[in-house]
Formats: sequence, C-alpha cells, structure tokens
Amino acid sequence: MNLMRRFMRIFFYLLYHPFAFAYDFVASFVSFGQWKNWGRSILPFISGTHILEIGHGPGHLQRFLSSRQLILFGIDESSQMIGLAKKRIGKNQKLARGIAQHLPFADKSFSSIISTFPTEYIFDSKTLSEIKRCLRSSGRLIVLPAAFPSNKFLKWLYKVTGESPEALDESIKSKMKEPFVNAGFQTEVQILDVKSSRLIILIATKEE
Repeated sequence: MNLMRRFMRIFFYLLYHPFAFAYDFVASFVSFGQWKNWGRSILPFISGTHILEIGHGPGHLQRFLSSRQLILFGIDESSQMIGLAKKRIGKNQKLARGIAQHLPFADKSFSSIISTFPTEYIFDSKTLSEIKRCLRSSGRLIVLPAAFPSNKFLKWLYKVTGESPEALDESIKSKMKEPFVNAGFQTEVQILDVKSSRLIILIATKEE
C-alpha cells in the first residue's frame, strides 16, 4: 500500500508539472466526464464575495466562478497549471504562483477559501494556519478531498489506493476532521450522493 501511495505521488507530480497538458484528459477519463461537475459541487457552501482557490489547476472552476459577482483569486504551485488557467480564463485573472504554506495575501482577505482534490498539503498545520490567517471572521474553508464514482472498475481502483468509500465510517470522518479541529476550526464532513458518484465535502469555519 505504501508503494502504491508513493507511486501515486510521483504520478500526480508529473501530471501537475511536465505532463500538465494531459491533465484534463486524465481527469475526464477517471471521472467518466464528471470532473468539472464534482468541482462545482462546493458552490452551495461558499459564503461571501472574496474567494481564494488554492490549487486552481487548469482553471475550470475559476472560469465558472468568474461569471458570478465575486472577487476571485487563485494560487497554484505549478507554473504549467497557471499557464493553462490563463489561457482558459484570460491573463487578467488574479492568479499567483505559490504554496499553501505561505499564502501571499494579507490577513483577513477572504470570506471563503476553496480547494478541490488537493494533495496532502491541505492537512498540513502550516497550510491551515495560513488559511486561518487569511480568512475573515466566520470565514469558511471548503475542501473537496475525494469523489467516488459508482463504476465497478473505479471502485476497485480507489480501494487499491486506500480511498474506498466503504471505509467512510465515523472514525474515518473524525480522523479526517482532526487536523482542522486542531487548527481551531469548527469542522464538519458532509457526504453528498450525486449522479453516479459519492462526494466528500469538508467545511471548516473560522471560529473567531
């Protein structure tokens, strides 16, 4: 299992950097075309108008949100992904290169911070400290960490990588919430059943 996880880390690094041009194809393939819809599932949980997306990738959610009355920012570690996003939504979009552990924004800048399908960095205490600093009072961090299609092959694949939806009992949910609770967030995990998929939505609210 550890070998599989190491392989997945290498795979995602390659997909986000030298092979970023193939990201949309891979994402669409593994989600049976539901990738963009999964990302948009977080919209009902967003509050306020000043929004930051961490790990915006090729910019699909940025493009969708830009049509709304929002003040929208994005940050990504991958220069390749920033290039793809700017081609998709225009060079004037407020996108920055950086890492979540050192957000280049002022204190209390955002009413909501969102992240869809992030890697382990979203659970890092430094990341959560920076997010808390940048959120306004009662601001929300909304994370979509995983989605589970109902396709039998993909169920098997998720099980092999240790991310089977059958494992989502209360103890797993509690463990998932733990880093956010320890960082001082009021946290809840919601399971959304949508067309042919089950989604995990984590909502962490700044308590101060």
